[in-house]
Amino acid sequence: MEHLPVTRPEQADPPTDPTPRDRTGLRGLSVQAWFMTALALLAVMVLTTAGVGAALLSNTTAAGDRIVDGIAPAQRDALRLEAALLDQETGVRGYLLARDPALLEPYERGRANESGASERLATLLEGEDAAQADLRAVEAAARAWRDEFATPAVTSVQGGGAGPSVQEGKDRFDEVRRRIEAQQTRLDQTQADARETFGEARSERDRIFLAIVAAFLLTALCLAVLLHVGVVRPLGAVREASRRVADGQFGQAIPERGPADLRSLAQAVEAMRRRTVDELEASRLNAEELRRTAADLDAQAVELRRSNAELEQFAYVASHDLQEPLRKVASFCQLLEKRYGDRLDERGAQYIGFAVDGAKRMQVLINDLLTFSRVGRVQDARETVALDGTLDRALRNLAAAVEESEAEVVRPEDLPEVEGDPTLFTMLWQNLVANAVKFRAPGRTPRVEIEVLSGTGSEPGFHTFSVCDNGIGIAPEFAEKVFVIFQRLHGREAYGGTGIGLSLCKKIVEHSGGRIWIDTDRAEGTRILFTLPVHGTGEPAAEPAPAAASPATPSAPVPARTPSSSQTAEPAAAEGSTP
Repeated sequence: MEHLPVTRPEQADPPTDPTPRDRTGLRGLSVQAWFMTALALLAVMVLTTAGVGAALLSNTTAAGDRIVDGIAPAQRDALRLEAALLDQETGVRGYLLARDPALLEPYERGRANESGASERLATLLEGEDAAQADLRAVEAAARAWRDEFATPAVTSVQGGGAGPSVQEGKDRFDEVRRRIEAQQTRLDQTQADARETFGEARSERDRIFLAIVAAFLLTALCLAVLLHVGVVRPLGAVREASRRVADGQFGQAIPERGPADLRSLAQAVEAMRRRTVDELEASRLNAEELRRTAADLDAQAVELRRSNAELEQFAYVASHDLQEPLRKVASFCQLLEKRYGDRLDERGAQYIGFAVDGAKRMQVLINDLLTFSRVGRVQDARETVALDGTLDRALRNLAAAVEESEAEVVRPEDLPEVEGDPTLFTMLWQNLVANAVKFRAPGRTPRVEIEVLSGTGSEPGFHTFSVCDNGIGIAPEFAEKVFVIFQRLHGREAYGGTGIGLSLCKKIVEHSGGRIWIDTDRAEGTRILFTLPVHGTGEPAAEPAPAAASPATPSAPVPARTPSSSQTAEPAAAEGSTP
């Protein structure tokens, strides 16, 4: 390992400026204090300009609203009022000429339109006294024309009289026209004045806004200069000195300039530089220690490989050499019983039986221990496994026990595929089903239900399986104990076995990436749940196929088969670790 050359400076006092500085002025303030002062000035400017701008916008908006919401609609309604009065005059004139009652329809429509237009104009012209006076003059002229000419003329004609002349009506209506023209002239002049006022307000607003922008730009320029002189330049000096230190010039001192907090920063960097020089020496010592530790770990790895090789040799000895003396003991004890049985009393025959039984149980225990130790070490294939096939093999191996106990096994029609060792999964199913059959309740036909859970009963990314029975069950306080190797809840006289079965199941499931547990909420029998990862990275949990039977609709039991000689041996879990 290469090391950077370290230039250890002589222990000197912290660097000081050759010329004294005035710490009571701006330099005595921190960067935060500088900026707080600038921000306070900006805040005053913003509030002032905001008030001025709000007043300008209010004036401009009021002038625009007066045009858009008052004068322009009033002009339109004035035109509607004029059109309504002209309709009335046209209707009356036509009726006097043709004496056709249908020609009075414009007169009646005009009166209705006049009323609506007058009401809207009165509302729109509130505050406009001159325009209001013009409106009242138009209404008075129109009312006089109707009362003095239109209504008497229509009544006279309807009564069969000759009626007044059309020219007389025209002369009387000219007064109404003059009033309307005066009103329109007034509204046009009002609109022109309002537009001029709006233009002046907008121009004043634009000038003041330009002045505000110029003031802000000038302030920003001042702040930029202040930032450069008071912050950027001192920071640049600290950065340059720090870069030199980073390049290996550990004797370079860090200058202290600028506001108070920047000087404090420079002092902290200087202290860090001094600490770095000290730590570099310590790091070299640590590197030497790490090299020694790595050498020790390599030696331990070699020792571990040697230990694993010895463990493999022990497994071979356990499966061959250790079992040979046990077979001889059992064989010779059986020969003694056969040849000298008539000479032995009852107690002697019992002793020989004890010896044979102990030898056989020792053989089973050795086989179970060997199987337990091989999980994940010898048996560690990684392939796609169809759980249907592994369950079929497990049920074939247990056909004799199932047939003898008249057990009913209910299973799904299809099980998902997972990744793992098919032999281990066969052992898993065989142990769980064998335990469910063996630990059956007296006087009750065993029933074993295998399910694949989905929905709320499943975990994301995992298949969840359930194996439940109607046997003697497990007390909740023993739900964890039964998975410990060699743990038994019943005497060997009641249920045989080595107490290694469920510990083997737990090791298989955990080696496959899942977990196994007992449902303590089940009231009758035992329900064992376990999970296995979904096959494929990122593959969502597949919906399980519908079961061939459920607790409500059981299917026909799996038919028992006559086992061959290779199928009569029970697995490790069949030797019972679950009550």
